[in-house]
Amino acid sequence: MIGIYLMGFVILVSGVGALGTAIAYAARPTEQKLTLMRPLSLASIFAAVCSFTVGVATALKHGADTGVSAEGLTGMVAGLSESFVPLFVAFAFLAVAWLLVALGLRRQA
Repeated sequence: MIGIYLMGFVILVSGVGALGTAIAYAARPTEQKLTLMRPLSLASIFAAVCSFTVGVATALKHGADTGVSAEGLTGMVAGLSESFVPLFVAFAFLAVAWLLVALGLRRQA
């Protein structure tokens, strides 16, 4: 359940914040917006890694609670695969954001 909240943080706060700053920078490039992009990118990366590790820990805990069985292994593997989603979402946001920054840098030059 905690992974849902961390995923919300990855998407709403860090991902959208970095993307919004990148859109603003692409529209009107300033050094201040570019300076803000760096810590926002780090926040997105840290939030994604945090959410990923909580997902892995939750999946492993589920595996330990259910024991060695087909259902336990299936649940654990499903949890481990879902724990990669925050990484995907955060890095997708960051990829688009930094492409917009590159566009802004080109406009600025």
